[in-house]
Amino acid sequence: MNIPANARQYSKQQDEELLSAVARGDNRALDALYLGYHRRLARFLARISPRYETVEEIINDTFMVVWQHAKDFRGASRVSTWIIGIAYRIALKSLRGKDGLMRAQSTDTLPEESFDPTGSAELRDWIGHALNQLPLEQRLTMELAYHMGHSIDEIAHITGCPPGTVKARMFHAREKLRQHLPALGGIAATDIFNDPPSV
Repeated sequence: MNIPANARQYSKQQDEELLSAVARGDNRALDALYLGYHRRLARFLARISPRYETVEEIINDTFMVVWQHAKDFRGASRVSTWIIGIAYRIALKSLRGKDGLMRAQSTDTLPEESFDPTGSAELRDWIGHALNQLPLEQRLTMELAYHMGHSIDEIAHITGCPPGTVKARMFHAREKLRQHLPALGGIAATDIFNDPPSV
């Protein structure tokens, strides 16, 4: 099998071929998956923890699980959904204290100064600050849907909860975003964050 050395995104078929090779003990296939998913996972996990060391540790732990359990993959979801689901569960586990309670991960607060919402960079920055005000599970649901392009069903698979729970988290997240996005020049949160597809 010819495994590319660059860190580009792989197709569904290439992902499945690489994971099958990993299941057979192919280290090069694991390296290729790691390179293909590192940036994507790092962007997602940065929403959970701003610390580079924590993000890298979660990614490394994720691919240790991929290495150990590749043979257990049955194709019930895309490989990308499976890998991101592993990272999601490891990340949540790493953020829970011994008492099982989630710790606040974002020290970001809404800026006091005004942004010009007509500029795309300012708009992205404003939305980013607003997203950081959401409870962690709502924030990650929005990240999976709108920044990573996952459907409601895929998010349900990643997070291990029913599609109805995903929809409820998105609903409550949008309600909170309406409170944090009052200065978007008449653009409502629902105009920016439309529902992703169910499949």
